[in-house]
Amino acid sequence: MYKTPCSRLSGLVGVSVKQILVQNVTQCNQTARSLIQLHKRDPSNWLTYQHLTFLKRQYVAKNNSELHQRAAPKPTPALTIVDERDNSVERQVQRIPTIDPVVTEDLSQSENITSKAQPGISTSEPDTDDAALQKDSESGGVVTSDETPHVHVETDEAKEARLDRQWKQLKVDVADLPDIYAKLAKIKLTALVVTSAAAGFAMAPVAFDPLAFFVASLGTCLASCSANAINQYFEVPFDSNMNRTKNRPLVRGQISPLHAVSFALACGIPGVALLTLAVNPLTGFLGALNIFLYTCCYTPLKRHSIANTWVGAVVGAIPPIMGWTAATGCLDQGALLMGGFLYSWQFPHFNALSWNLREDYSRGGYRMMSVTHPGMCKRVALRHSVGLIGLSTLAPVLDVTTWTFPIVSLPINLYISYLAFRFYREGDRGSARKLFFCSLWHLPMLLLLALTCKKPRRDPEEAAAPPAASSALALQS
Repeated sequence: MYKTPCSRLSGLVGVSVKQILVQNVTQCNQTARSLIQLHKRDPSNWLTYQHLTFLKRQYVAKNNSELHQRAAPKPTPALTIVDERDNSVERQVQRIPTIDPVVTEDLSQSENITSKAQPGISTSEPDTDDAALQKDSESGGVVTSDETPHVHVETDEAKEARLDRQWKQLKVDVADLPDIYAKLAKIKLTALVVTSAAAGFAMAPVAFDPLAFFVASLGTCLASCSANAINQYFEVPFDSNMNRTKNRPLVRGQISPLHAVSFALACGIPGVALLTLAVNPLTGFLGALNIFLYTCCYTPLKRHSIANTWVGAVVGAIPPIMGWTAATGCLDQGALLMGGFLYSWQFPHFNALSWNLREDYSRGGYRMMSVTHPGMCKRVALRHSVGLIGLSTLAPVLDVTTWTFPIVSLPINLYISYLAFRFYREGDRGSARKLFFCSLWHLPMLLLLALTCKKPRRDPEEAAAPPAASSALALQS
């Protein structure tokens, strides 16, 4: 039959496709065999469930890096084959004589009687120990004697120390939970956050509402507790390498990770909901934003870039803004000024703290200015210490305080700037320690002075009246 060109072309295409498929099948079989051999040779390089977990992939798992640690294979113990017919091994065992001579005499007599009662045992050997061992071996290797074994009495302290070194089941005592929760929430840091939020609320140019103040403080406290708990959950493998953080509850195993996450959710969700529904949506948004910045931006940046310090300063500057917005319901210049105080104050405070903890941060793998850029660490601390003087001068310009505030706050601002300058020039542990302890009392004093010099609140009618009418009202009064 005559074949058309189209049929010939389709036949050629079919043959070529068949050859390509056969070659691909062969290559696929070789690839599958090579992958199986690779898995058998080094199964640790394969993708596992731990690599698919978000937290493991973000903080721990690095597939193609030098961070792999493989345990050395345990050497197989060499088996010793003992010939039962060889008495040389048995004669290496020495019987320990008893202390009491009477007991020794009774034992020797009982051994002689027993050996005479058994057939095939010669009692004419001078070595009674060898005879007793031979008798024991023929009777099944069981030694029956009246000797009192030595019992080692373990003290209570040694037993407790031995049990602490062993793996044991996690048991949480209900009485210890308040202390564990306080450490998990970083109660001192949370108290500082609530204090700064309360200062922002008190500095707002509105009438003081005690109920709104209490609700805003409670919501801010719960949000801070949630952020701190999530931060510790993320940093467990790194906190264990640092002396400052090795005693945290999750590192010591006082609480399970699921328990810690449950505590964080139990604080964060009601806290944000309280700020949103009972205060105002703007304050609730700022609280949720602060949790996000602290846990998802600041925490991972600590191991990648020194920019984490600036992000952490933004996190610390949000609570006083939240207090201001909780009182006024709006975000204005006064709120940004209060946040600026906290933003600039954190650099001399944290840079001085991290300077004396450089070894700890380096051991934990954190990229801090004090570790990677020590010169920048000192310059930034000095720059923002001097910046506090400018922010204090800006407060009366923005109609937040009176002009008395820049004057009365100048001594403490000059003092912290002087200590920052000494830290910049000397750069030793002593100057860093003095700057850090000065920052601890400087911030409460600065906020207290700002509160005492707060601009008097105007009534809405007086603020809306024209200048001529206000002067007439003043003459009438």
